[in-house]
Amino acid sequence: MPFARPSGMSTTHEPDVHETEVIDRPVVEHRVERVEHVREPVAQTNVTTANPYAPVWTVTRVITLLFTVLEVLLLIRFALKALGANPQQPLVTALYNVTDPLTRPFQGIWPQQNTPVVFDLPALLAIAFMFLVTALLIALVRAIAGRSSATG
Repeated sequence: MPFARPSGMSTTHEPDVHETEVIDRPVVEHRVERVEHVREPVAQTNVTTANPYAPVWTVTRVITLLFTVLEVLLLIRFALKALGANPQQPLVTALYNVTDPLTRPFQGIWPQQNTPVVFDLPALLAIAFMFLVTALLIALVRAIAGRSSATG
């Protein structure tokens, strides 16, 4: 039998044996619409198996945020001085007053010329110093947390 029927299945008509035979059958379109409701799985947290590194992550994020804000303020100070901003303007004065303690340790390393455009090298050195301090603090937090979780 060239057209054996699979067991358990039935068809409404036999397959066409003659390829040249044309049969006029009405075309009926069947449209099936299907709506699926997909629900996202709810994340379940177990309080007893909390991530022991969550406090380390939080502390490192806070340290990074704090020092990034300071670095951005120093970068703005550098840009304002390089562009010759008016130091009598209240916003510029406030920014210089906030960032002055950060740049003071680096002032006087190289002499400054009295020109209208000032290359604020102490601000750049303070930015590099802040970056290194941030990296050191994060490494210390991770080392201390790693040591305490290994012994605990």
